Amino acid sequence: MSDQFIFTKFSTDCYHCKKVADQIITAVPYQAQVVCDNCGATRVFIPRIEDVTRPGTFNKIGCYDIWNLAQTVECRNCHVTGPHDMTIGCRHFTVRCRNCGFTHFYKFDLEYMAKDELKIL
Repeated sequence: MSDQFIFTKFSTDCYHCKKVADQIITAVPYQAQVVCDNCGATRVFIPRIEDVTRPGTFNKIGCYDIWNLAQTVECRNCHVTGPHDMTIGCRHFTVRCRNCGFTHFYKFDLEYMAKDELKIL
């Protein structure tokens, strides 16, 4: 099995550049990222726990709107290809298999903005 777990896009207004743009969402076992396709603002999340648990959030998600998304992928636990629920906030990111309940819980780790390209006058 490859390390690629979740790769999807969600179009919404970016918290950094305030423009409506695709937010590129990637999750692998050791890291998750949300990257603005317009300005490159990136939030990096690191794993905190993996568990089979009930749906929901583990604690208060935070300062921006919560994204509740679904993506069809192969589960790392039960190996069934099916829907996985994603809950993404400014400080937490969870991915939960609807088939077996296996949950990846990531916590916010790092934020950075893409550098502007060199402009020649």
